[in-house]
Amino acid sequence: MLPRLAVLLLALCVPVAVHAIDALPFENPQQEQRFLDLTKELRCMVCQNESLADSGAELAADLRRQIFEQMQAGKTDAEIKDWLTARYGQFVLYDPPLAPHTWLLWFGPFVALAIGAGAVVAIVRRRSRAVAMTRDPAAAPITDEEDW
Repeated sequence: MLPRLAVLLLALCVPVAVHAIDALPFENPQQEQRFLDLTKELRCMVCQNESLADSGAELAADLRRQIFEQMQAGKTDAEIKDWLTARYGQFVLYDPPLAPHTWLLWFGPFVALAIGAGAVVAIVRRRSRAVAMTRDPAAAPITDEEDW
């Protein structure tokens, strides 16, 4: 009984990839690699935290088929991305371009970090001034026993 339980626990601990990539008739390995690279750059509109290549959603499968068909029609990656952004907006791109409407997306984290650092510096300075004002420079230094 113990060996069976150990095998069962081991099987549960091993990560298993259960999603299958669509079986599409690629002409050559380069075309398949181009397809995989392109679908990794695009966001699934249902999952929103997965790329089209990784998503198991039905919409993602439809979009992968449409991308494949456009690749077969001779469209470039830029044309396919333009088609998707026209249909779904800039959100479909994992790496949106730097444009005025995406400045907050690109620079917002740095602005928030600078504001937070400024707040920490201001608080530390204010507290150090308060401590300096309350201390009497003529008083004897505080020992460990007096600290209690």
